[in-house]
Amino acid sequence: MTPILQAVAPELLPFTASNIADAIDHLNACDSAVAVDVASRLPLARLIDMFDRPELQRAGGLIARMPDARAAALLEGMADDRAADVLLELDDADRARLSGRLRSGTLEALRQLMRYPPHTAGSLMTTEFVSVPADWTVAQTLTHVRQVERSRETVYAIYLLDPASHALVRTLSLRQLIAGDPDALALSQAQRTEPVWVAAHTDQEEVARLIRRHDLLAIPVLDEARHVLGVVTVDDVLDALISESTEDAHKFGGLQAIERPYMRTGFWSMIKKRAGWLCALFLGEMLTASAMQHFDDELAKAVVLTLFIPLIMSSGGNSGSQATSLLIRALALGEVRLRDWWRVALREIPSGMLLGAMLGVIALIRISIWQFGGIYDYGPHWVLLAFTVAAALVGIVTFGSLSGSMLPFLLQRLGFDPASASAPFVATLVDVTGLVIYFSIAALILGGTLL
Repeated sequence: MTPILQAVAPELLPFTASNIADAIDHLNACDSAVAVDVASRLPLARLIDMFDRPELQRAGGLIARMPDARAAALLEGMADDRAADVLLELDDADRARLSGRLRSGTLEALRQLMRYPPHTAGSLMTTEFVSVPADWTVAQTLTHVRQVERSRETVYAIYLLDPASHALVRTLSLRQLIAGDPDALALSQAQRTEPVWVAAHTDQEEVARLIRRHDLLAIPVLDEARHVLGVVTVDDVLDALISESTEDAHKFGGLQAIERPYMRTGFWSMIKKRAGWLCALFLGEMLTASAMQHFDDELAKAVVLTLFIPLIMSSGGNSGSQATSLLIRALALGEVRLRDWWRVALREIPSGMLLGAMLGVIALIRISIWQFGGIYDYGPHWVLLAFTVAAALVGIVTFGSLSGSMLPFLLQRLGFDPASASAPFVATLVDVTGLVIYFSIAALILGGTLL
């Protein structure tokens, strides 16, 4: 096997780091030992580029099986934020073993990054940025950028610090620096406005919103004394948000998030991810059967009511899923806050009533056409039946819109991810209550006639 492995590594060199990562992933899925052997044969510079890519799956497992010296050199060469993520994938023993081989400065930087909670600016930031005293000239700053650019993740923004307190004063873009007079102060070329910054515990979605709003390539992370702890670059934010949006999409579909691409997720792993939610939803749907059993006398007297049960239930579930989708996204983008729940409720109630009324009119027209066209005979009390269905649609769609919009607020208030308000969960909730609403309205309108 060794001659084959020796031939594989050189074949990968012409490809981009992302493509090499994909190739190693495929090998890792088949035989992790082969993947480690091939990766170890790559030049260190290309190996660092590959491990810096978030596309590489199970990077911690690969690096843990490499020789300690090679693994330590790899961690030293990687971007600090990515190296911290890889170390967090390791178990305690492997982390301690490799940490002991790192330089004290690197180790301290990685420990600082690892202490921040996931999905925050601190967990995303890199400590490899360019900063200079605010009293330096343009020429001095340019010289410094040339000297350190290979060891910095980004040089597109230079942070000007107070010479005494080292607090952030202004942000200077590389374009402004290059265009400035070499003898002028770098501060004179910087933006006149206060720098946009975030705290270490700022949520990554808020970081993304600020980067998008202010058209930034990087945003500094400051402490209480305005010292620059690190910077979050736009590519790190994009990687994090893509990962989170994928997880949210899985949750909204009613399954646990899968960490690997669909075609690389094992059969039993996929079953495990889907079975839990599916069983929970099935148990919830059992309440629907219980609700129908409660109204079995009404069903026996007016079997025609059963014809519209699928219509009623699906309309309520659809309206609830629509409202949930809108509110999950609005909460994620910061368009609404937890305190805005009552405003949302005041919007969704009339919206649900109007939408339900629209569906009710369509139901009235449909029943009338079927009755007069001879397609189906709903009996002598078909008019009352039509108004029962229409009134039930108004009530159920209103309830679906209200409950679907309030559920994300409730989950966030309880400390859960609002995306856990999955569409199947909302549909199940509305199905059960929808039946109660439908038969209650039927008993009210059809009492003394069909019932």
